[in-house]
Amino acid sequence: MKRLQLAFFLLLTGFAHGAAASRLPQPTAPKDTIVIRLPNQAVITLMVRDAAQLRQLKQYQLDSLTSRLATYINQAESAAKAASSNQVTMEFYPDKDQPGKQLPEQIRITTHKSSAGTVSTSKMEAFMQKNTGLTLKIGGKSEDERKARQLSRDSSRLKNFESSRTRNNLVFDLGLNAFANQKPYYTAGPGPQAENLDLRTEGSRYVNLGLNWNARLGGKHSPLHLTVGPEFSFYNFMLSGNNKWVNTNGRTDVVHETSGRQLQKSKLSTSTICVPLSLRLQLHDSHYRSTFVLSAGGFVGYRIKSWTKLKYTNEGTTYKDKEDGSYNMENLLYGLQATIGYRDLEFFGKYNLNPLFKAGAGPEMQAVSFGVRIFGAN
Repeated sequence: MKRLQLAFFLLLTGFAHGAAASRLPQPTAPKDTIVIRLPNQAVITLMVRDAAQLRQLKQYQLDSLTSRLATYINQAESAAKAASSNQVTMEFYPDKDQPGKQLPEQIRITTHKSSAGTVSTSKMEAFMQKNTGLTLKIGGKSEDERKARQLSRDSSRLKNFESSRTRNNLVFDLGLNAFANQKPYYTAGPGPQAENLDLRTEGSRYVNLGLNWNARLGGKHSPLHLTVGPEFSFYNFMLSGNNKWVNTNGRTDVVHETSGRQLQKSKLSTSTICVPLSLRLQLHDSHYRSTFVLSAGGFVGYRIKSWTKLKYTNEGTTYKDKEDGSYNMENLLYGLQATIGYRDLEFFGKYNLNPLFKAGAGPEMQAVSFGVRIFGAN
């Protein structure tokens, strides 16, 4: 407590000296906030209007005030334990209870109860003179402190936002593949019939990893960007049922397994390299944090490699057969893509305009991919 009184004495001396040294006329000043941090990590916040109010603190005998606050805290925490809500605010009026003793007009104490049932005091305010605004806060964080920290964060975000006209972003997309614009296909094998090829959803995964270059279009606050950059994509098309992909006589077909073995997995995979070109609209809130995003554009690319994989069990042994080949898939890729999101959640969609297989060399269909962008441009 002696350290507390010494801090107040030094504060009074410095404040009064600064006021006397000023030769300029002093208009009515707004409320000032003075934060005192004690060695035991306690924080006392004084909210005063002028030096005169600061000098008046001596008459409140702060050492006895802290003892009185301890009594009020015990009452508030006891009430919080018995309360049904997680937060309880109690108000005390010492000056009314004992008039003429220069006690605070009002003391407000807020307590919180955790899910484990423990109670803690999160905020105390002692209003010395409510009509003049002289306030003492012990614990918690003052509104002025919160505003200062928020302004600092906003300033840092704004500086980064205005200075970064171009930015590189690592992109990672994870989703699923499907077929679009299928034409009825006669599957090979016993009893052929016209049907659409069905994919196993959980096995027909799409993975995309890229490095996008974003350039702002317009002024330093423009929300519009141009996005371009290389991307590596991996398509998996896993068949449902006991079917498999087969490449024979210059054609890729889907045939029923006739050897009697039951296929656990049967998929056609391909890897590609693409270059997207999109317009991206990126909005921000008043604190320069990313909010709504919308992008649309197209892409061109080239198929790197294709392969099939079978997984099955025979007499208790699990086999995995992999076979590389082109499988008559188109080499040149092109299509449309778009994303939409809010803050950290962003979805993508990708539609290949080119057919999956060369004309007359496989089923007629196009690939569609959709999913979530795990991380990317924000």
